[in-house]
Amino acid sequence: MKLHDDIHNYYEKLMLDHLLELGLTDQDPEYLADLSCIVLNQLPCKYIRYEVDLAFYLPQTERFEMVTRVKEAVAKGRAFLDSPDNLKADDQTAPTTTAIDA
Repeated sequence: MKLHDDIHNYYEKLMLDHLLELGLTDQDPEYLADLSCIVLNQLPCKYIRYEVDLAFYLPQTERFEMVTRVKEAVAKGRAFLDSPDNLKADDQTAPTTTAIDA
């Protein structure tokens, strides 16, 4: 058994599904990586081996709650990353080119 292949957090799939639904997969890979970390750190873990088992045993109400949590976490993560304060901080840390560097 290879743990990294056999076990995964179901919230990762739900988050990726929601990002696809929002059309965000064409974003900058750095933005998506930051967003994914922010989102997943807001959510509990739900480790599974096979999605079919989860689909069979998970009550609809719990799945709805999980999807709702993901949507809220993605909205919060996007608000944080897209906030003027965060964008301003990114501009200040970005390398600048001077005449000497050119």
